[in-house]
Amino acid sequence: MDTEVGLKELEVLCDGASKGDAAAAAEEASLTDGENSSPQVPAVSNGEDSDEGKEMVELKIIWNKNKYDLKIPLDGTGAKLKEKIHTLTGLPPAMQKVMYKGLLPEDKTLREIKVTNGAKIMVVGSTINDVLAVNTPKEVIQQEVKAEENKKEPLCRQKQHRKVLDKGKPEDVMPSIKGAKERLPTVPLSGMYNKSGGKVRLTFKLEQDQLWIGTKERTEKIPMGSIKNVVTEPIEGHEDYHMMAFQLGPTEASQYWVYWVPAQYVDAIKDTVLGKWQYF
Repeated sequence: MDTEVGLKELEVLCDGASKGDAAAAAEEASLTDGENSSPQVPAVSNGEDSDEGKEMVELKIIWNKNKYDLKIPLDGTGAKLKEKIHTLTGLPPAMQKVMYKGLLPEDKTLREIKVTNGAKIMVVGSTINDVLAVNTPKEVIQQEVKAEENKKEPLCRQKQHRKVLDKGKPEDVMPSIKGAKERLPTVPLSGMYNKSGGKVRLTFKLEQDQLWIGTKERTEKIPMGSIKNVVTEPIEGHEDYHMMAFQLGPTEASQYWVYWVPAQYVDAIKDTVLGKWQYF
């Protein structure tokens, strides 16, 4: 009887030891796995929060005559919208003016400023490339204009100029000297025509670094530094006079034309306006 009890107690002890060993082995395996395997790293966002489950609003982005469709969380801020616009257009947020019933605030959500589904968002701004293009050095613009001129027929034969030149030489135009180069006179150059056929005079205010273009109606005071180029061409049949354009912006559309400029002053005008000053 005692022997039976002893055997049963021994079985219980062995069974308990066996279970304990198994638990210890499992724990050891767990620790070993923790040492040998890489720790679990939480997923890192690439900077954009997931839009899943958020209330979205569909917008029409209008920039530079282009339209873009954009879906964005209604609780996104104006700053977040600018980031999305940057992705669509390449226009950096710092160079954007975003308009929706006025200038859109960056720190408020689209819900707070009551942006509705299908709303049109106007964007104003220039890319870095656009800015560089506008600020192209004068020398580059002059080369481009010269190359373009070589492809065209003589300016004085073009219809837009013929209607002025066909009026003939103005009676009160200043005398010309073909083949000569002279300094600018101390008095305004007068008696010339502009593109509309009205009389125009040019006054070079060197102390103010300005060109004054005067007509019967008004006088425009142009900073010489803003003049991108000067285009000239002798007038056929009257080579002692030139037609001349002052380019006031980045394209030819900004040219201001003057007709019957005495030839002896052409080089002095170009050098003065474009900053060479070799005649002074």
